[in-house]
Amino acid sequence: MSNLQHLRQGVSDAWESILGGWQRLYARASGAITRFSPGGRSADGGERDEHELETRSIGWGVMAAEVFDDTDRLVVRLEAPGMDRGSFDIQVIDDHLVIQGEKGVQREHSRGRYHIAECAYGRFERAIPLPGPVDTEGARATYEHGVLRVEMPRLSNAHAQRRITVEAG
Repeated sequence: MSNLQHLRQGVSDAWESILGGWQRLYARASGAITRFSPGGRSADGGERDEHELETRSIGWGVMAAEVFDDTDRLVVRLEAPGMDRGSFDIQVIDDHLVIQGEKGVQREHSRGRYHIAECAYGRFERAIPLPGPVDTEGARATYEHGVLRVEMPRLSNAHAQRRITVEAG
């Protein structure tokens, strides 16, 4: 085998290794990545700057979630700062907790010595796999300091579907 063939084989092996690493990373992180899509507002419903801000922030974002599994209940915590508690739609569908919501436009401005604050906006949906069946009738959700917390009593073996109302923290 010539030096050029060795070099080509080495590059091919390196590329396969990188590609395999990215695929493993994507598979492990895909549950934490959330797709934000355009909100329900019309484009002419607000200022041009707000519409541009919404358009720029559509895409992928990370909404960190944790699932705690006790013997008698499951607790799911989802970081969702800047939301109103009434903006969430929460359902248990088979073995997933499905959380949907929409963030509105928030913007701060200052002119002297510039102060600007922008956030991500749009609709999102996150499906979090549950490690076992839960009692949807006994489920309760609270939202406080930008963290949505959903507590669900464990069940022995039944799948159900029900919306969960978010209460004040």
